[in-house]
Amino acid sequence: MAEYLPEITNDSVCPVDAKEELLNECESIWQKMEECQSKLKVQGGKTLPKLDTTLSLLITRVKALQAEYNQWQKRTPEIISNNPDVLLALGKEELQKTKNDLEMVLATVQSKNEQLEEDLKRFQREQQWQEEQEQVVAALSRIEEEMKTQTEQLSRKRALQQLQNKMSKVKSYKEGLSNALGEFLGEHFPIPENGGSTKKKKSFEKPAVELITLHEILEILIHKLMNTPHDPYVTINDSFWPPYIELLLRYGIALRHPEDPNRMRLEAFHM
Repeated sequence: MAEYLPEITNDSVCPVDAKEELLNECESIWQKMEECQSKLKVQGGKTLPKLDTTLSLLITRVKALQAEYNQWQKRTPEIISNNPDVLLALGKEELQKTKNDLEMVLATVQSKNEQLEEDLKRFQREQQWQEEQEQVVAALSRIEEEMKTQTEQLSRKRALQQLQNKMSKVKSYKEGLSNALGEFLGEHFPIPENGGSTKKKKSFEKPAVELITLHEILEILIHKLMNTPHDPYVTINDSFWPPYIELLLRYGIALRHPEDPNRMRLEAFHM
């Protein structure tokens, strides 16, 4: 904006006649002001009522201000001087003041604009940094969720594998015990034969069905107890050799039903 303002030089010096004319006009105006001030003093020197001096002074001042206001309303603006040299000098002086004020305003606005541009650039950098940080946080969150999911899957897989290993060991141990028990019972308690001593032939008749081994009787009782613990009793049929039944009952391995002697169950040693 400063380049559009014309350069005002100090060559505008008022001639001597113009200065004298301006001084005479000032003297005339000053004399009029003194006359007005004398009239006001005369009017203000009157004795004020003793009842309320302050109120009277205020009323007098209001009247004076109202009269001055009316006078200024009726008065039209007057040109200080009709001398063109005086008017030119005053105009140049006023323009110079306006130019200086505008240059100050321009410098202030430019400085403010530069500050705003710096603030805008800093804000954009901070916003970009914030977006980058949010992207990093989002990526880390996804990685964390993936790692968490993988960890849970690995944990479940490991737990399942451990459980399967334990079940396999238990199954192997159970098979080993079952085989050992079968060998022991097969050796010491074989399948009942039709032959035997005379005492046995007299005591027991030839069975109508094929008898099962003691090992098989125990397996039936064990499976019944494990599969239906709420009803572990097994019905005694003709395939159960009576001496084996008496053996199991006598040594507390099996128990008869309290109401039905044709049913028995395995003693719950695991309880």
